[in-house]
Amino acid sequence: MQDTLDLIKNVENIYNSDNAFQVLKDFERVLDELDLYVYENWKDGELLSGPNITRHWIACSFIWDRDQMPDPMGGKRLTDYDCKVSYKKDDIIVPRKIKQPSDMRSGTKKGKLDRRPIWVVEIQMPKKLIADIYTGYIESNFIDPTETPAVTPDAGAQPAEDAAAATEAPEAAV
Repeated sequence: MQDTLDLIKNVENIYNSDNAFQVLKDFERVLDELDLYVYENWKDGELLSGPNITRHWIACSFIWDRDQMPDPMGGKRLTDYDCKVSYKKDDIIVPRKIKQPSDMRSGTKKGKLDRRPIWVVEIQMPKKLIADIYTGYIESNFIDPTETPAVTPDAGAQPAEDAAAATEAPEAAV
């Protein structure tokens, strides 16, 4: 059983750690580059835990409401790239919105706690895949100025410029 408080603490830890935030952005970049978000409900997931970094793997767990299970074909797409994907039914404890006095816990002004059924999807991604996609991202978005040919003004006239100059010359002689 999961708890909303654990989810909030995980997000707080990510924002307090530059490394965890960078790893999470790289993890999401891989999901985006593999076109995972075209599969139904994958874009609606919420981070539950992670990134958990080990020697060769980075693992993150995401949650969805039970009636909005992410399309398993998206998980299969990840396994084609050597990721490990596991699905699990679980519950999360969420506080009830207070609309009337019976929604409060006795003796407090806090809402009662309800169980909400969820899907937990854990994705373990190889670090090599993240590095490969990050390298491709850098290569496609940034141009190295040492590799681009320099444009010189003495490069010579283009054939169209020569033709234009030839047509202008007879008119100037008149």
